[in-house]
Amino acid sequence: MSMIDVFNLQPTPEQLMVGVAKRAARRRKELGYTQAALAERSAVSLGSLRRFEQTGHISFDALVRICIALECERDLEALFAKRAYRSIQEVIDAQRG
Repeated sequence: MSMIDVFNLQPTPEQLMVGVAKRAARRRKELGYTQAALAERSAVSLGSLRRFEQTGHISFDALVRICIALECERDLEALFAKRAYRSIQEVIDAQRG
């Protein structure tokens, strides 16, 4: 890891995808579903589900189906709903105006 990487607070696309996949796998296990059971409930192929949990790669359509099967579709509804503040100045400006 270079010094530039140490100061880069922005996650990479790969890090975001793998993080989503890990959280989805954790939710699947919390609900007591096997990969095969989730694949059936979501109408996503078992191969696609396995690849997703291992690499984070999946189509958006399949991700939506998985979210619904895992009862977390509200998480998708919040996506892009509100822009996050990037600085304290943006918070102050928003309060003024």
